[in-house]
Amino acid sequence: MSNEQQVAGTGMSEGIGRAGTAIKEGVVSSLKGINEIEAEIVSLAKNTVSNTMRATGSVANESVGIIKDVIKGTIQATEEVGTGLILSTKSVAKGIVIGVADVGGDIVSASSQTVKGAVKGAAEIGADVALVARRAVDGVIEATKEIGGNVEEVAKVAVGGAIETAGTIGNTAVKAVKDMLVGVIEGVKEVASTALPKPRQASLEVTPPSTSEITESPEITPKGRGRRGEQ
Repeated sequence: MSNEQQVAGTGMSEGIGRAGTAIKEGVVSSLKGINEIEAEIVSLAKNTVSNTMRATGSVANESVGIIKDVIKGTIQATEEVGTGLILSTKSVAKGIVIGVADVGGDIVSASSQTVKGAVKGAAEIGADVALVARRAVDGVIEATKEIGGNVEEVAKVAVGGAIETAGTIGNTAVKAVKDMLVGVIEGVKEVASTALPKPRQASLEVTPPSTSEITESPEITPKGRGRRGEQ
């Protein structure tokens, strides 16, 4: 019986091992496919925005309308398919900002308009407003990092735009968006502070041991005088 149990146990472990390997390979393949899809959406949004803005010849005046149009088209596409808004939001937002940057547009304004449009569009079709807001904010921040823009400023206007637009939907939406985006700006500040060592150097310069030396010196002199008087 013990030998049979050992054989059965070995067969079971091998079966579990094969199942684990199979699911691992399937997940890896799926994730690679998702990454490729996201990269394609980023490229599509970027080229659509930059080419359209070049064709109009008016970067500042047309950018808002183009951004709204691109987001509207994205939402309509996900409605037709029945899914994909959460997946595509970050990629489209990222592509929009990169596309605006390619033609010398204002990426701060573009980031704000992108997030506002995404939140409004999500509310109109009954999607998860908070999750869409987070994906859109992540997309514009990621794009800003890649192009070397002011990440902290973009994070501020993106989060502010999401909350502002959520306010037109209702108090529940505002709370959900705030809860989802909490820590985004602080996280960006922490990354910036680690990249710039200046605050650390300043803190080291401010803490010399001079004050302790000053307080110790008067304590030593009276003791010495007391000893001389005793002698």
